[in-house]
Amino acid sequence: MLRAISSNLPTMAQIFVSAGHGGLENGVLDPGYVLPNTTEAAEMKLLRDMVLAELRSQLSQNAVKVPDELSAAQTLAWINARCGPADVALELHTGTSPDTAQRGGSAAFYMANNATRKTHAEVLLIQLRLAVNQLPSRGARPDTEFASGGAAFCRQLGCPSLLMEVITITNAADLDLLQNQRRDFGIGIANGLKGLSRLVNSQPRPGIYPTVAININGQPYPGPGILVDESSFVPIEVAGLLGLTPAQLTDMGRVAYANQVYIRATDLTKQGIKVTWQASTRTVFLQSEFLLPFCPGRIDLIMGWGATTEAQLFAFLTTINPTTASEFRDLPRLYREEASIEGVNYDIAFSQMLVETKELTDAQVLAQNNFGGLGSATGEPTGASFPSAQIGVRAQIQHLKAYGSIEPLVLPLVDPRFSRAQPRGIAPLAHMLSGRWNTDPDYGDKIMSYLRKLYGSV
Repeated sequence: MLRAISSNLPTMAQIFVSAGHGGLENGVLDPGYVLPNTTEAAEMKLLRDMVLAELRSQLSQNAVKVPDELSAAQTLAWINARCGPADVALELHTGTSPDTAQRGGSAAFYMANNATRKTHAEVLLIQLRLAVNQLPSRGARPDTEFASGGAAFCRQLGCPSLLMEVITITNAADLDLLQNQRRDFGIGIANGLKGLSRLVNSQPRPGIYPTVAININGQPYPGPGILVDESSFVPIEVAGLLGLTPAQLTDMGRVAYANQVYIRATDLTKQGIKVTWQASTRTVFLQSEFLLPFCPGRIDLIMGWGATTEAQLFAFLTTINPTTASEFRDLPRLYREEASIEGVNYDIAFSQMLVETKELTDAQVLAQNNFGGLGSATGEPTGASFPSAQIGVRAQIQHLKAYGSIEPLVLPLVDPRFSRAQPRGIAPLAHMLSGRWNTDPDYGDKIMSYLRKLYGSV
């Protein structure tokens, strides 16, 4: 007999809940499916809030609301900046059908060919059916059923994740059921998420994955890959060195480990990358036609993931300038959030901020929220000014991306001198900013000096 799952969870486990659609996509608000009196986005936001209320009534701060204004790509970046392998994530959507008389119901989508995720999807559906027994179930379904061949929410997060079509919104009975029994839906989904979290945290966790060497286009890569369940995984920034864009990585397996995201090496073959394995040297060889100049100093790469936590950044800031650290205690969070969204290494950006602000002592640049020391669009000697610390940090991150990458920006442009970094991607390493961002020939070395002190402090 089916029974509701208890609420006992590990203390530190987080549950992320996102309402599908509703954010800005290419500058336009995305309502999802539109009906005469409601939209998919509106219904999922109401349901998401109900799920969070049920979770928080028992789990305190473990239930995390994903901001509504984020685009789909920003949602993934926002969660990845905060989640770990002990956490779980769910995005709520509705299904649609051109035949409004067709049988409706709920479905939970999981990353195809992953038996564990399929079990998670089944648990979620069982708990929803227990709470709303009139709702038909369309079952646990592989994300390869999507027209894109995979669901980014199921594949691109560093924690176990599912996408749920709660109802078929074009089915009148389904919609009435949701609107009349929204709390029951919330209870069922909350119970399912608690069950998922308990399942995830009941599994033994590996201590240290074995490492493998990486060779890219005939040259050794300075950082290691890891071996997970007999499959080689390589750091996600390797994809950029092979000429791949983030959009091309959607359906690739990934794991989060040691503050880094890794992708399955064999999945790179889907994008034309030749992948071979040499057992004698434990090396995975990656070969592409796109030969980007190889950057040997991985620690110096502007594009990539930082290695520190928000608490570690703040502790370092306190040792550098204990007088003003508390005044700027939001800076570690802002750098991690803004840099993660654009794919910039937030440790390098934070270290650059210490150079530009003279360790948070330059009153003028601080008053202007100009943490990157950016010049103004019209060349005023006092430099650029920004309305808030967040926008100032965002502008610095965008300028770093202009130098370190040829990828487009994720967020709207706020950097007044973004177009001045030409050609795009000319300085993929921090030391290459010398003479470009700043005329000081030792500028990059100063940034790296702070970065090494930061890593030496954690």
